[in-house]
Amino acid sequence: MDKTLIVTNDFPPRPGGIQAFVHSMALRLDPGRVVVYASTWRDGSEVAAFDAEQPFPVVRDRTTMLLPTPRVTRRAAALLREHGCTSVWFGAAAPLGLMAPALRKAGARRLVATTHGHEAGWAQLPASRTLLRRIGEGTDTITYLGEYTRSRIARALTPEAAGRMVQLPPGVDEKTFHPASGGEAVRARLGLTDRPVVVCVSRLVPRKGQDTLIEAMPRILAAQPDAVLLVVGGGPYADDLKRLAERTGVAESVRFTGAVPWQELPAHFGAGDVFAMPCRTRRGGLDVEGLGIVYLEASATGLPVVAGDSGGAPDAVLDGETGWVVRGGEPGEAAERILALLDDAELRRRMGERGRKWVEDAWRWDLLAGRLKALL
Repeated sequence: MDKTLIVTNDFPPRPGGIQAFVHSMALRLDPGRVVVYASTWRDGSEVAAFDAEQPFPVVRDRTTMLLPTPRVTRRAAALLREHGCTSVWFGAAAPLGLMAPALRKAGARRLVATTHGHEAGWAQLPASRTLLRRIGEGTDTITYLGEYTRSRIARALTPEAAGRMVQLPPGVDEKTFHPASGGEAVRARLGLTDRPVVVCVSRLVPRKGQDTLIEAMPRILAAQPDAVLLVVGGGPYADDLKRLAERTGVAESVRFTGAVPWQELPAHFGAGDVFAMPCRTRRGGLDVEGLGIVYLEASATGLPVVAGDSGGAPDAVLDGETGWVVRGGEPGEAAERILALLDDAELRRRMGERGRKWVEDAWRWDLLAGRLKALL
């Protein structure tokens, strides 16, 4: 592999799915052949401590939002030359991939741009679609998460650029997410040991569908009076969700943990009997789920999953084998599938075991990092 400059706005300790994706991939590359150029974050001391722990150099820009401005482009080119990098990986294609021509001129021989969910939204709007087309022309490869995002993004590219697209989804650390991840201790701490638990681990934003789960709870409780919905995560929708639980009359059966440290997430997945996140597409298709790695983390933990049909979320579920896909925003449909799982321990076991095997066979980080190495 050539020495690689990773250019990314999304990098820990800033939380988020893209951040975790880029960092996990970077850790699986040869640390002597990686340099990261990233934005900073609001807590400078936390950033400095994090960077000091990394096995590769991390260069932070002074801004909290890395954009392809002339200044940022000049600095990226200078880092490329200073560290002898001959390949570039843009952690998110839009908009940083617009720097590709300048970095090629500075000496980059291979430029790879990774897309997530938001590029599928870019592909729908005329101005941003034009920029996405430029990114496709300037890079050697644009990667995609799954068939949904590929089909959307490819429409904005030239046929040649679309033909160079390669699938590169995030992976799952099957050694971290596994059935013995500590779920029983979390259940005991929360007083849920003998209760059926539906768990949702995600940022609290409208697209994810925690409100749909709360609205499904009256029907679930009618059949399973001891059931509890465990909502794991923080976000701007938290207060709305708590008010909805009160209005719906299920507040006593909904537990909000707030934000949980990353290292505690596997145990919180394991605290559930069923994982559910009935995500939905919003804003005319601009707010869409790119993939939904949490479904695969739940599968690795041995849980059956109930997923929404937004964007690429169905790509993370073998419908009818590792769980089910339901229409986002439909409480009745979500309740029906959740109850089918809560009522049948053998079905839960079978779907959980199938999901675990699928992750081991197709979604391990080492497999996917090998694909990135080949691209670079």
